[in-house]
Amino acid sequence: MKMEMIIRRFAGSFILISLLLAHYHSPYWLWFTAFVGFNLIQSSFTHFCPLEIVLKKVGVGCSCCESEKTGGSCCAK
Repeated sequence: MKMEMIIRRFAGSFILISLLLAHYHSPYWLWFTAFVGFNLIQSSFTHFCPLEIVLKKVGVGCSCCESEKTGGSCCAK
């Protein structure tokens, strides 16, 4: 699975979960929604994504099958 797809799924999940928590628990959870949105916007300009760094260190998102098709190495951009 590509790293971009994993990051999008995490972001979407975090936004939906924080919206549910804001609705049922406390409106302060909307700050977490804003934080995720801000990170998405800043990463589009700076190409710096903290979640991507964490996922690479854990070893998630490296698909050698995909890299063999393109002739590259795992997780190399």
